Amino acid sequence: MADMAGDMDMRGAVERRDLAVRAAVEQGLVGGGGDGGGSSPTPSGESGPPLVCLLDTAGIRASATALTSAFANALAPGTPVLHTFAVKAAPLVPVLRLLAGAGLGCEVASPGELAMARAAGVRPERTVLDSPAKTAAELREALALGIAVNADNRQELERLDALVAAAPSRSPIGVRINPQTGAGSIDALSTATATSKFGIALRDPGAREWLVRAFLDRPWLTRLHTHSGSQGVPLPLIAQGVREMHALADEINAAAGRRQVDTLDIGGGLPVNFASDERTPTYAQYVSALREAAPALFDGSYGLVTEFGRSLLAKHGLVLARVEYTKTTGNRPIALTHAGVQLATRTVYAPAAWPVRILPYDAKGAPKDGDPVAQDVAGPACFAGDLLATARELPRLDPGDLIGVPDTGAYFFTAHYGYNSLPRPAVHGFTVTPQGEVRFALVRPAQSLTEIVAEAGGAFADALLP
Repeated sequence: MADMAGDMDMRGAVERRDLAVRAAVEQGLVGGGGDGGGSSPTPSGESGPPLVCLLDTAGIRASATALTSAFANALAPGTPVLHTFAVKAAPLVPVLRLLAGAGLGCEVASPGELAMARAAGVRPERTVLDSPAKTAAELREALALGIAVNADNRQELERLDALVAAAPSRSPIGVRINPQTGAGSIDALSTATATSKFGIALRDPGAREWLVRAFLDRPWLTRLHTHSGSQGVPLPLIAQGVREMHALADEINAAAGRRQVDTLDIGGGLPVNFASDERTPTYAQYVSALREAAPALFDGSYGLVTEFGRSLLAKHGLVLARVEYTKTTGNRPIALTHAGVQLATRTVYAPAAWPVRILPYDAKGAPKDGDPVAQDVAGPACFAGDLLATARELPRLDPGDLIGVPDTGAYFFTAHYGYNSLPRPAVHGFTVTPQGEVRFALVRPAQSLTEIVAEAGGAFADALLP
């Protein structure tokens, strides 16, 4: 039954996506060109915005429900649990507000992310501050607001000693550990390696004993935190890191002779399938892996905090860009589009680790058919590597067609990279009524040229003159 429900949800998402593409063209959010039959755009090239980014709000809500339900079905009744969204995955205030309405708080790692969470109306007690380089001012603000804080290292813990002594706080305070359980397939995203910059390394000589003593000396330390998963990290390895933290919590509490550690922050990091529309692994599969590795995690002995990001948003974002020109170089067809490194930074710089799918549409927003042709899909930036796909088998793309880049709702267009001063595109959320009508809501407006100049010091043009 669960598989059947998942298949229906996937089909529904695909149908909503195709409806949204056509509606985006019809409502002028993005402009194709020509007559939809492969002809070139008008000689003037005028045809509306060449780029837009879309978020499926129904899909986002469904992901939030899948997460909360998976844990609710496994936890002992009455177990405190806070699910937070990792703001870095999609730093957009309306998204945070949407997720708050679905019962999620925020995990923040900078003053900017905290400001967004507060602007979205997320309460301090539903916010967690994580960062390996928190300033004294950031810590002081969090403690004053009552935000949960996870200390990353010994020096930060000493800084907290002074701050807590100076002004007692209601903030839950914990320590992040690195279980040193190993890397996944993407080294840059593996946070539990032997030399990771995050947390206190649990297997280093003397570290475990030091951690136990640190808790015994600080009755106000009540949490442990780990984040051993991310893209490329398999579920058993993620679960192993959580098991190591659970065992340490039991050890600390036994040494204290009381339940000093009352909450385990198990992080997030559920991988996302970028190869198809199938949503695997699921939150239910994640919970099953945790139950197998650490059954007692769900018995109510500890409250839980989660910090998922990519897995909540990725499948619900779509980049939609116009094919501006096509050419052939070295017998390789190339489609020059408006979507590139500014939106898919990781894909462009590390294509083997971050491949994306390309969905071809005609100028009217209808899925494009045709015999597949190996072709490059290039972005607008002025360097040769600005490619979303190389030798990808697709129906031949023509000027005025559109490409869709799915699974981009997290860490893609949500976090713009300003190469060539390319403007941030508009982001719209969409809903589809039972009658098939697509309604758009502006999430973030397109960046204007005036704003680009202002960010580039336009008001200080004479600052470096004699």
